[in-house]
Amino acid sequence: MLPLSLDLARLTLVLIGNGNACLRRLRLLREAGARSLAVFSAHPSPALAEEAGGTLHRHWPKRDELRGAQLVFIADVPEPQRTGLAGLARSVGALLHVEDAPALSDSHAPAVLRRGALTVAVATGGKAPGLAAEIRDFLAAAIGPEWQDRLDEIAAQRRAWRDAGADHAEVRRLTAARIGRYGWRKQHHVAAPANDRGTEIKEPTGGGLS
Repeated sequence: MLPLSLDLARLTLVLIGNGNACLRRLRLLREAGARSLAVFSAHPSPALAEEAGGTLHRHWPKRDELRGAQLVFIADVPEPQRTGLAGLARSVGALLHVEDAPALSDSHAPAVLRRGALTVAVATGGKAPGLAAEIRDFLAAAIGPEWQDRLDEIAAQRRAWRDAGADHAEVRRLTAARIGRYGWRKQHHVAAPANDRGTEIKEPTGGGLS
């Protein structure tokens, strides 16, 4: 797997589904900046129909309607329609994300933590999405809303460093030094596991965010 950040505002997207899973995916796509998005649903829930608005087509897409789509999402579509729609999308050259069907998917959506432009994504290659969500929630306690402003501050410093002639390695060093000076790294204590006699097993622990 190769983790990538896609600018959804530049892509043509199609979302196919009927109910809550499709509605959830629609909201996530819009939150991520999707602009060119068509929603197809043979039996949309009232909530999905309301949320999709004028982007909704009340039928499964035909092949010609998928032409030009670069990324297609399929959620809560029953078989055999799901596999058929996946094949149709692939036949026009679109990349596919089929919810809860790794074998049909070209991509896997990670669990995402957003702090403004700072995005932390946790993925398991489609093997255990629930685990990815739990890890994201764990990280949310360490990477709070204050990191949005911290990112803006470091971004401004980065521009100044680059304007002054600093190369990539130097910018990385200066960034780490600035974070350390501000005390933004937090130490987290993780309880060590115990052996079968109840004695704590000592293990080295990491030093927070890097």
